Amino acid sequence: MKHAVVIGAGPAGLMAAEVMAQAGMRVTICEGKPSVGRKFLMAGKSGLNLTKDEPFVPFMESFAEARSPLTPMIESFNAEAVQDWARGLQQEVFTGSTGRVFPKAMKASPLLRAWMGRLGDLGVNVNTRWLWQGWNGTALAYETPAGEQTLTPDVTVLAMGGASWSRLGATGKWADVLAQKGVALAPFAGSNAGVQVPWSDHMTKHLGTPLKGVAWQAGPYHSRGEATLSAQGLEGGGIYSVSRGVREGHDLFLDLLPDMTVPEVTTKLQAPRGKASLSNHLRKTLRLTPAQIALVQEMARPLPDRLRATARLLKALPIKNAGLRPMDEAISTAGGIKFAAMDAGLMLRDLPGVFAAGEMLDWEAPTGGYLISACLATGRWAGQHAVEWAASAE
Repeated sequence: MKHAVVIGAGPAGLMAAEVMAQAGMRVTICEGKPSVGRKFLMAGKSGLNLTKDEPFVPFMESFAEARSPLTPMIESFNAEAVQDWARGLQQEVFTGSTGRVFPKAMKASPLLRAWMGRLGDLGVNVNTRWLWQGWNGTALAYETPAGEQTLTPDVTVLAMGGASWSRLGATGKWADVLAQKGVALAPFAGSNAGVQVPWSDHMTKHLGTPLKGVAWQAGPYHSRGEATLSAQGLEGGGIYSVSRGVREGHDLFLDLLPDMTVPEVTTKLQAPRGKASLSNHLRKTLRLTPAQIALVQEMARPLPDRLRATARLLKALPIKNAGLRPMDEAISTAGGIKFAAMDAGLMLRDLPGVFAAGEMLDWEAPTGGYLISACLATGRWAGQHAVEWAASAE
């Protein structure tokens, strides 16, 4: 029986392990943390967005320049297949109004328990607190509670994540090991990250307030979604989706009234103001919230005298910021193993029999189901090709 080792117990690694075990391989998962799926469980705290139910072409456009290499992988395990897989674990799913797909339980723990049960039934062995150190000759070397341990499998699947949320296990330290082996890597950068804003004191009472029904833009990246005014700046799905634009140096703009045109906003503002303050006038005519009005004043005081200029400002409010929050706080990271360093089956060209999957690869995608869906698809792809390679090496 061929032996496969999977390093990393996130969704990509677990999917690779499942595929290889179903093919009859003896599979060992080695995870550096005390338990499996830690970042997966963290993602589940906000509902576990497994995938997005939308046509394949727009789905793939969300992966930008990584769309081409990822297409065959996601095509073979698309959004519908992800849902069927979850149902196969007795986890019913539902599709929200925006097409995002969630387990009905709205958390990750029931799915993860069922998944680990399936892997256990398939004979998969799980070693926790096994921290990978690289290779000792041809053997995989680990630091464990019992001292240094080594394994010499027939195939290896690397699935150790990117370089954010290091406390959950994704430290990115594996990059140094692979770089020493000559593997081509792209530098890490924060993706789906919050934006730092140095607020003045007058914003203090509004911190923690969500901005709803708004739209964001940073260069070519657009998003219709809410964000929260946090003590550090802006957080939330709406801002995460355009964070790449901020990272690339584009100015950030907020459209407070995305369902109205500039002429329509101007007409609303032409209503008699009387003795009302500007803040009250904005609140009454446009139904802006106190937090939205405070943000306008924070970013653009003094406001223009001409109504049309004010309308244009409300439709494209420049958000002064200090860039993204630290990379370790980002939901995911760009960078990692370049696709050119791997063959079509995700095997490292310089390391025969070693495959990679998930966030270790140089791709990024917005939140909304794309991240987990691609991790599952690349894990499955790597596992399938590891099985084929092991068979051909007999």
